[in-house]
Amino acid sequence: MSPVLEVRDLAVSFGTREGAVRAVDGVSLTVKRGEVLGLVGESGSGKSVTGLSIMGLIDAPGRITAGSIKFEGRELVGLPEKELRTLRGRRIAMIFQDPMTTLNPVLRVDTQMIEAIRAHEAVSEKAARDRAARALARVGIPSPEERLQSYPHQFSGGMRQRVAIAIALLHGPALLVADEPTTALDVTIQAQILAEVQQLCAETGTALVWVTHDLAVVAGLADRIAVMYAGRIVEDGPVDGVLDSPRHPYTAGLIGSVPSRNRRGSPLAQIPGMTPSLANLPPGCAFAPRCPRADAACRIEAPPLLAETGGRAFRCIHPLTAEGVAA
Repeated sequence: MSPVLEVRDLAVSFGTREGAVRAVDGVSLTVKRGEVLGLVGESGSGKSVTGLSIMGLIDAPGRITAGSIKFEGRELVGLPEKELRTLRGRRIAMIFQDPMTTLNPVLRVDTQMIEAIRAHEAVSEKAARDRAARALARVGIPSPEERLQSYPHQFSGGMRQRVAIAIALLHGPALLVADEPTTALDVTIQAQILAEVQQLCAETGTALVWVTHDLAVVAGLADRIAVMYAGRIVEDGPVDGVLDSPRHPYTAGLIGSVPSRNRRGSPLAQIPGMTPSLANLPPGCAFAPRCPRADAACRIEAPPLLAETGGRAFRCIHPLTAEGVAA
């Protein structure tokens, strides 16, 4: 089965006073039909920029400087904006962290949803309204016919995010990019939305890229996981394999810092140091200054992404084994 999304050697740079900063550097990933890919990393790792690049939403001073983004075999890099608009919202959709990025505060929900449908399909207003009501019901909003007449401010934060998800799913997109859409929600609402999104992907075959810093979310949602650090993917593979037996020290550090992994009453484990500035990355491996396994070789040349059996890949010259020691 050919992948729905295939990203190869993607590079994205932003112009700053200090010169060009490469926010994404050589990222490659694939997502198949019905598959959920968790794109994980700390703030500033480049995961959100990767998601925006897939959508064609990188604006000046940022630009894609290298690489390929293929959607259902069609190259998106360099595609005219008019053609991107025919895909965006219909075949490719995005859910943002803040639902008010999607929703217009001065328009009723029915106006926004009907407009989103009729922008891509020649259907009657009644047919569009019926579909909008079904979409709200599908994401768990009660009395959808009545709630269509509400304004965004009349919904709670969790309900607004459900509306944003419903809008993203109106056309049954082949690819959905979700940029930390449950971060600001309470745990109960978060769990409900995750279960609904997972079910929708399974039923419709939608490929999902879920951008997050929360490994607990990825553990219960994703099929595969790609871990980003300083603009690069440092580990990639099936979610169970990566979380149970990480190969890269950074992945191990992220897993170890999850509160549930720490003994009650003990200080939380954390990765020492700070994420490096993309404008001034250290030579060699970008993680070396924070890595307890780093040696002189790590500070000379950036390691390539090494593939191994089982669909695993990692970017480290001193990887961990299943026993948690250097290979």
